[in-house]
Amino acid sequence: MQGLVPRGVRVATRRSLSSMRDRLNDLGAQMPNGPPPGGRSALTVVGGLAGTGFVAYNSFFTVQGGERAVLWSRLAGVKEYVYGEGMHPKVPFVEYPVHFDVRTRPRNVQSLTGSKDLQMVNITLRVLSKPSIGDLAFIYKRLGHDYDDRVLPSIVNEVTKAVVACYNAAELLTKREQVSQEIRHRLLKRSNDFHIVLEDVSITHLSFSTEYTAAVEAKQVAQQDAERARYIVEKAMQEKKSIIVKAEGEAKAAELVGTAIQNNPGFVKLRKIETAKEIASTVAKSQAKVYLNSDSLLLNMLGQENLADEDDNKKKKGYFSK
Repeated sequence: MQGLVPRGVRVATRRSLSSMRDRLNDLGAQMPNGPPPGGRSALTVVGGLAGTGFVAYNSFFTVQGGERAVLWSRLAGVKEYVYGEGMHPKVPFVEYPVHFDVRTRPRNVQSLTGSKDLQMVNITLRVLSKPSIGDLAFIYKRLGHDYDDRVLPSIVNEVTKAVVACYNAAELLTKREQVSQEIRHRLLKRSNDFHIVLEDVSITHLSFSTEYTAAVEAKQVAQQDAERARYIVEKAMQEKKSIIVKAEGEAKAAELVGTAIQNNPGFVKLRKIETAKEIASTVAKSQAKVYLNSDSLLLNMLGQENLADEDDNKKKKGYFSK
């Protein structure tokens, strides 16, 4: 490769590289060896301001709305004082704030227990709780942030099982308000031992086992069938009494009619005339034209014998009158 490049070109290239090296060495010799005048003091001021701002930023902490805080110190541990909402001072890198949410929080606790008559009951309680603000240091040292997960399920199940065992299955339904009040009263006492405030305790769900539910439904069906049978019996007795009263009335009416006919023969004639009037009134109201004789109007039901007797009486009266 060196044989292909002319010798004069190689010499010229070496000379140009040597001159470029010499120029760079001269430029490096002209640059100052240390920082410019006043540069060291400016860097010191900037570093001091940055350090001061960092320390000042870590000397305060903020408590948001609905929260409280306690301070944990590297030297003294958890302090008893509780800080409210707003900005508060602290020793940087020594004290650290621990925040607590003090707003009321709902929690559903489900419990499977037995009643007084040994029936299994599935009951669900809705508990509204929050930590005691004055005892946040105690709660943090003894229970931690998850105090509700550690305490509420155990004490709610304990109290619920103790109260439900005092009532039978029927009383749990008829005395539901009383059961809820007793559970709430006992839970308040138990939660005070852990410095937890319970604002409300209520029963949201109450159910029994499948076998007990089926037995109750069968009992209700049997009671309904018994009521239906009792109603049918009472109805039959009332119908029987009605038939007896009706028969007695008809017998009494027949007796009265017989007595009236025996005492006054003209009663039969009067009834026949009334019947004839009803038939004539019905025929008159009809749209069709109907021709009736005396037989259809029941006028001939007076009898030929009665008419003959009346004629004989008239003749006799007329003979003696002459």
